[in-house]
Amino acid sequence: MSVDGEVRRLRTEADEPGWEVDPDDEWGVAVVATVGRQLKLRREAVGMRAGEFGDAVGYGEDLVYKIESGKRIPRPEYLDRADEVLGAGGLLAAMKEDVAKVRYPKKVRDLAEMEAKAVEIGVYVCNSVSGLLQTAEHARALIEAAQPPYSPDDVERMVAARMARQSVFERDPAPSIHFVLEEAVLRRQVGGTMVWRQQLERMLEVGRLRNVTFQLMPTNTDAHPGLDGRIELLKFSDGTAVGRSDGAFNGRPTTDAKQLHVLELWYGTIRAQALPPRESLAFIERLLGET
Repeated sequence: MSVDGEVRRLRTEADEPGWEVDPDDEWGVAVVATVGRQLKLRREAVGMRAGEFGDAVGYGEDLVYKIESGKRIPRPEYLDRADEVLGAGGLLAAMKEDVAKVRYPKKVRDLAEMEAKAVEIGVYVCNSVSGLLQTAEHARALIEAAQPPYSPDDVERMVAARMARQSVFERDPAPSIHFVLEEAVLRRQVGGTMVWRQQLERMLEVGRLRNVTFQLMPTNTDAHPGLDGRIELLKFSDGTAVGRSDGAFNGRPTTDAKQLHVLELWYGTIRAQALPPRESLAFIERLLGET
């Protein structure tokens, strides 16, 4: 087990935090079990033992067995390397998209799927930076602050899920996205000064995209309909929509026309009361200049 005469260290479970299968996610369990079965069948078809295959792909034998038995989610690079080593002609690598989704909690998957289809997304958040805007370091600091604390594996899984949602910014054609955040959220130095600065820089970067409007709600302003919590509105090309608010309809997503009208009224009022986009971005620039 060497590369250019040097001993090559194989990946173990300790190197793969956050890649366990959620036993309560029936679809995810089925996907990972199917992929693991295919990996094992193809490995055995070419006459390779698990240890030999592990050496070839850079994984320990125990981790190979766990992936093949559906107890661990294989990384995308694992499937790429397995496809190459086993001569699968792209069939194993083609499973990466479904396997990648398994890592994320079902609730996050459902939200990401809706965001991937929406032609317009509106978000108001009063207590934290929207997940679509967060850097990985900022997200990790927020998640690690939870009590009781999440396990390290769960933290990594949740951070990865949050970052995956941000592929919405890479869509073509791009959706129209609107953000309104409270001033206090931008002033809270989550994760320390450097993490906070990187988060502000990320918001500036996203706020300058042609399909994005970013608005700031000043602390010194009148009451508005969003003080009970976040509001989310997603509209689709077929004319349908879905919305949710922490302060209405038990916080559950709704497609009811009357309830959506209420949320749209709330969101429109909030946007009208917030600073215009240009002033909002200038405010972030001033915050960065103060540090």
